[in-house]
Amino acid sequence: MNNESRKLEFYGGEWMSFIPFIVFIVLIVLTTFVGGSISNGALWIPAFMALVVAFFFAKDKKIYSEVIINGMASKEAIIPVVCWIFAGVFSRILRESGLAGGIAGSAASIGIGGTAFIIISFFASAIFATASGTGFGTIAAGMGVLYPAGVALGAHPALLAGAIVSGGAFGDNLAPVSDTTICSATSQDVDVPGVVKSRLKYALVAAVVTVIGIIIVGMTYKGKSVGIEAIEYSKIALIMLVPVAITIWIAVKTGNIIIATTVGIVLAGATAVFAGLIDFIQIDPGQEVTKQALFRVVGSGLDRTVDGVIYTGINSMIQVVILALLLFGSIAIMRAGHGDVKLLEVLGKIAKGPKGAEFSIAGMTMALSAIMGLNAPAILAVGASFAKPLSRKFGISPYRTANLLDATSCTLVYSLPWTPAIIYTIGFTRDSIHPLSALEITPFVFYAYALLAIMLISIFLGIGRNDNMDKIKEKANKVA
Repeated sequence: MNNESRKLEFYGGEWMSFIPFIVFIVLIVLTTFVGGSISNGALWIPAFMALVVAFFFAKDKKIYSEVIINGMASKEAIIPVVCWIFAGVFSRILRESGLAGGIAGSAASIGIGGTAFIIISFFASAIFATASGTGFGTIAAGMGVLYPAGVALGAHPALLAGAIVSGGAFGDNLAPVSDTTICSATSQDVDVPGVVKSRLKYALVAAVVTVIGIIIVGMTYKGKSVGIEAIEYSKIALIMLVPVAITIWIAVKTGNIIIATTVGIVLAGATAVFAGLIDFIQIDPGQEVTKQALFRVVGSGLDRTVDGVIYTGINSMIQVVILALLLFGSIAIMRAGHGDVKLLEVLGKIAKGPKGAEFSIAGMTMALSAIMGLNAPAILAVGASFAKPLSRKFGISPYRTANLLDATSCTLVYSLPWTPAIIYTIGFTRDSIHPLSALEITPFVFYAYALLAIMLISIFLGIGRNDNMDKIKEKANKVA
C-alpha cells in the first residue's frame, strides 16, 4: 500500500494528529509573552519543534517521516512558495527603483494625506487582488510600493499595512480566478460566476465597514508627514508604473501570478536600468554606493560575494518560505492521522438544523484555516466530505455553502499573527523606514474582522440560505 494513502497512527488516537499545531501555537504564545513580539524568524523554531514533538507520538516513525516529506513536496505547498519568490523579486525592483518615493512625492504635491492614501491603498489592493486572484501577490505589490509611500505621507504604518492585507483578502474572497473561489465552488458542484455574484453582497458590506474603520482610526493618529520638500524622489521613477500596469494586465488576462511576475521582473528591471534608476551590474562599487544594481559583485578571490536587488528580493522571502514548508509538514501529519476527519465528525453532531449546520461549516473552516495558516487546504478538507452532505441534508443552497467556505476561510487566516500572510507582510517592512511586528498589524486587518462578523450575522439571520435555489431546482429537473 502506498504510504501516502496509509493512515498515520498516533499513541492516544486520532486527536493526537493535532499535536504539531498545538505545540506550534503554544510556543508562539510563550514567545509572545516572553519576547514581547513575534518576529518572522522566531516562528521557525515553534514550527520545527512542532514536528519534532509529534514524532514521538507517531507509532510508525518511517511513515511519519514520509508524510512530512510528501507534505512539504506537495504541489499545494510548492505553488505559493514559487509565487512568493517571484513576487519578492518583482517587488524589490520596484522598491529600489524609487517608485514609492515618486508616488509619495506626487501624492503630497496634490494634497493627498496619510489617511486618504490608506483608503486609496485599500481600494487599489482590492482591485488588484480581485483581478489577479492572489492575496499574496497583492501584499507583495502593495507593501513594496504603497507602504513606504504612505508612511512618508504620514499614514498610520500598521493601519496602512492592514489595509493592504485587507485588500488582498477582499480579492482572495471574491476573485473568480482565486484558488479559494474555485475550490469552494467546485466542492459544491456550482458555477463560479453564480458564486461570485451571490458573494458580492457580503464582500461589499465588509469593504464599507473597512473604510469606515480606516477613517476612524486614521483620524485619531497624530503621525507627521515628512513633507514634500523632505521626500527624496524623482518624477522619472514614475515610469515604473508602466511595467506595473502591464504586470497587472497580464495577471488579469492569464490568472497566473508566475507568468505575470516573470514578465514584470524583466520589464521592471529593463525599465529601471534604461531610465538610470538602477545599475545592471556593479563590480567592487566601493564604500559609497549611490544606487542599487540588479547584480553586484563585491570583494576578490574566495571572499568575493554576489548580491544585488534580485538576490535581496529572493532572500526577503526566505522567512515565509521556510515557515510555509514547515506548516505544510504539519498539515500533512494532521491529514494522515485523520485529525480533520475526527473534527468533522464532532462538529457534524452538533448540527441540529440549518443554522447549526451553517455554524458547523463556518466553524470548521475557520478552525482549520486558522490552525493551518492557509485557506485553500481548509476548504478542500471541509468542502466535499463535510459541508456538501451536511448542507444537502438541511436544504441549504450549495451557493450559500460555497460562500460560507470561502468567506470564513478569508478571515482569521489573514489576521492571526502566526499566519504566512502576516509574516509575509512584516517581511516587507523589515528594511523600511518603519519596521512592524506581526502583533502590530493583526488588529488592523479590518476586512477580515468585518467579513467574519457579517458572515456570522448572516448565519444567525438566515441571510442567503436559499441563494439561487431556483437555479438548483431547474438543474435538477433537467437531469431528471
